[in-house]
Amino acid sequence: MSKTHSLSIFLLKPGFDATNALKDDNTLETGVAGANLPANAVLYVLDNPPYAPWWKVYFGIQKNLQQASKGALVFLPVGVNWFALSFGHVFHNLKDTSYEYDFGLRITLNCVDPDKLKSTDTLEPSGAKRQRTQLPTAGDLTYFDVDSDSTILKTLTGKVKDEHKALFKHATGSSNIHISSEATPHELAELCSKLLALYKADTYKTAFPDIQNVAPVRDPATIAQLNGKLLDALQAKDDALSLSVPEIQDHGEGLWGTFLGAGAGKIYDDIFIGRYYAYLAEADVGLNHVDVDALKKHQLRLTDEEGQSTRGQHSVFRCLIFDTTLNGGQQTYHLCEANWYAVDANYIAKLKAFLDPLCKDTSLPDYNHAGEGIFNAACAIANSRICLDMKSIAPDGQKAVEPCDLYEVAGGKAVLHHVKISTLSAQLSHLFNQGTNSVRLLRSENQARDKLVALVKEQVVAAHQDGCIAPIIDDKFKVVFGIITHKNKDDKSLNLPLFSRISLMRCMKDLRTMGIESEFSFIADKTAQKDGKKKKRKPKVVDEE
Repeated sequence: MSKTHSLSIFLLKPGFDATNALKDDNTLETGVAGANLPANAVLYVLDNPPYAPWWKVYFGIQKNLQQASKGALVFLPVGVNWFALSFGHVFHNLKDTSYEYDFGLRITLNCVDPDKLKSTDTLEPSGAKRQRTQLPTAGDLTYFDVDSDSTILKTLTGKVKDEHKALFKHATGSSNIHISSEATPHELAELCSKLLALYKADTYKTAFPDIQNVAPVRDPATIAQLNGKLLDALQAKDDALSLSVPEIQDHGEGLWGTFLGAGAGKIYDDIFIGRYYAYLAEADVGLNHVDVDALKKHQLRLTDEEGQSTRGQHSVFRCLIFDTTLNGGQQTYHLCEANWYAVDANYIAKLKAFLDPLCKDTSLPDYNHAGEGIFNAACAIANSRICLDMKSIAPDGQKAVEPCDLYEVAGGKAVLHHVKISTLSAQLSHLFNQGTNSVRLLRSENQARDKLVALVKEQVVAAHQDGCIAPIIDDKFKVVFGIITHKNKDDKSLNLPLFSRISLMRCMKDLRTMGIESEFSFIADKTAQKDGKKKKRKPKVVDEE
């Protein structure tokens, strides 16, 4: 049996080849001979000099210990297409915009057995949450809790169908396709040709009919319009625009980062959009002077605490997450990892039809306070509505869980009000999860219910206690999400970012399944609107170099 080799293969976009697919600041070496290179292939080599690991100096080890980073990129033409084969950790040298974002994932969807999946990586845009799920034994997609409504599938691993086993037996697909193959160097062109045919197929629509409700945008004119909306949001410091590292990270090793492209940046111990704004301000670069080319030129480099590059770097453009609309709001789009997605118009209509009837007028007063906590306390009314903000119903020894921000009895039900300022996606995601998690805990843990009863009794005079706790004892709950905003409440669900709408629909369905009435409302924000993004925390700068 021939020996198999691990291959990581990218498909370059039209217009890219070995001459222009690499980042300008790459350190790869050219001109290295390769006797077995395929015809017309171009080789780049990473040959960093050896260096001592940090722990050698740390412990004063008296032995010559050296390590080094080695790798290669092989560019291979196949017909009118170019492929890039990556060996070692060198693919970060490719421009983010040079390769097809869905090449490996689509091949995997087209060739794997849908009942023999092993691992998934997903992205939930509403909170920029990334998640990897692995199974000890193969299973179908339902075992991975992939919500086709609220998540984007980024990576998939599984066993391939019998008809494709001559090419490879297992596949892991994301932007690239990762396989083990018996192909010799001179058979790589034929292998890439067959992979291209798998990429262009659409058999995945039968095996995975509901895998995604979004489709890539390829029309240059539409992309230009969307990029214009993105720049408008950047200049306005729109809350709908966020920044996130576009890969799953091992936070156990610490996550530090710096920005490049407009001069040297400071080293930060956390990454979010405010860091980029601060970097531009330090570099004396006005937001109105930042265009899409600049966003692609500016880089987020992941480092250790000392500023040494540890996990490569990504263009700022690839790190941005944003959703917007065109055509008077008729079509919704989402930016994720440097690619624009169009959300099916019928799906948007489905969201609106589901959510808008659940949008009700609030029973809470207008907001004109200095913070959520102050507002919640002000909303408390003796023996009628009580503030439970910062209280916990978690069973002993477990992490604190708020039952709600405000509690009242209405219509014979225990109404749990969950309140949040702004329509920022990440905050709304937390709000909706809080609402479902607390009521699920009340349903599943008697101690949680006993604690809620005790909290209510603490704040209600004895004469009114029975009426206030009866719905809790009778398991009659209602969940209300209150969103404080300057936006017009008559716009209902359209006030929320796309993936917040999706997240809210999922939560409402969960509550409905539990037999719990739920609704959401908009609380009028009467405070003065401020320009730009509200800075809720001061960036912690660790190193000035």
